[in-house]
Amino acid sequence: MTADVAVLGGGAWGTAFAVHLVTRTHAPSRVTLFIRDAAQARAVQAARENRRYLPGVRLPDALAVVSDLAGLRADVLFAATPVAALASLAGALADARVQAPLVSLAKGFVAAAEPGGWTLPHRMLASRWPHPVGAVSGPTFATEIAQGLPGAVVVATTASRLTDEVAQLLRGETLRAYPSDDVAGVEVGGAVKNVLAIAAGASDGLGFGDNARAALITRGLAEAGRLSAALGGRPQTLTGLAGLGDLVVTCTGNLSRNRRVGLALSRGRSLAAILAELHHVAEGVAAARAARELALHLGVDMPIVEAVHRVLHEHVAPRDAVMALLAREPRGE
Repeated sequence: MTADVAVLGGGAWGTAFAVHLVTRTHAPSRVTLFIRDAAQARAVQAARENRRYLPGVRLPDALAVVSDLAGLRADVLFAATPVAALASLAGALADARVQAPLVSLAKGFVAAAEPGGWTLPHRMLASRWPHPVGAVSGPTFATEIAQGLPGAVVVATTASRLTDEVAQLLRGETLRAYPSDDVAGVEVGGAVKNVLAIAAGASDGLGFGDNARAALITRGLAEAGRLSAALGGRPQTLTGLAGLGDLVVTCTGNLSRNRRVGLALSRGRSLAAILAELHHVAEGVAAARAARELALHLGVDMPIVEAVHRVLHEHVAPRDAVMALLAREPRGE
């Protein structure tokens, strides 16, 4: 697929994603990175490096950097903003009369005026965007993708042809891209894994060991599968890249922001202080509240998510939350 592509969002992942697109052998005709902050865009353009979010990675000369949506033309749009900014981004694109399929790189739930209070990103976008929408997910630390290290993602959209075209567009020498027809399952996996990574970080910080982390990943995967089914996705999707793959890397990798939040919480740090020092968005904090409220509304049992929510938003000590989980009466696996 030869196309003009725009990546909307100049954080670490958006920048890394744009670098990957430009540097693959069969690169799109044109790749544009949109950074909303004009001063930041000028700094990135001048230095050919995103020193704030992705230091040490040189931006290829072929990558255009802009801060104005006016006049932007692309065959495919990739939204790399935090999930909470997707709605305003769609509005800004519409105001600028930018028209193309919109595929989200964000992971999380979005607030919605409907029962449960939250919905999946592609459902929110589909209600206000006149073109197909979708998601790219999987185990993807930005630095590693930008450095050309091997990785894999899954692509799911509301149009099967677009899914195949985007998967083909993303495939490169070091990145595999697999198509899926389960947008809901892919998005649930990407959202819930961030919550579970906070739990894994807290468990590691408390010194509970490898066995506890493995059990947490496994039981957390089961929770994500139940929520996926309740939201119209397939539980088996969660055994793939968007579920198990992303869950493993986020719960074990030192580059995981959400895992770092859990580690800091286990040391008695306040959530406000942790987030102030992070300088990046930790999507698991908001996702914990959303997943918990959706689970309550849908009648889905998610005890690990509930425990993380209590630690983050009800000031329960991480050790006390773990002890409460261990005290639960076991059920059949």
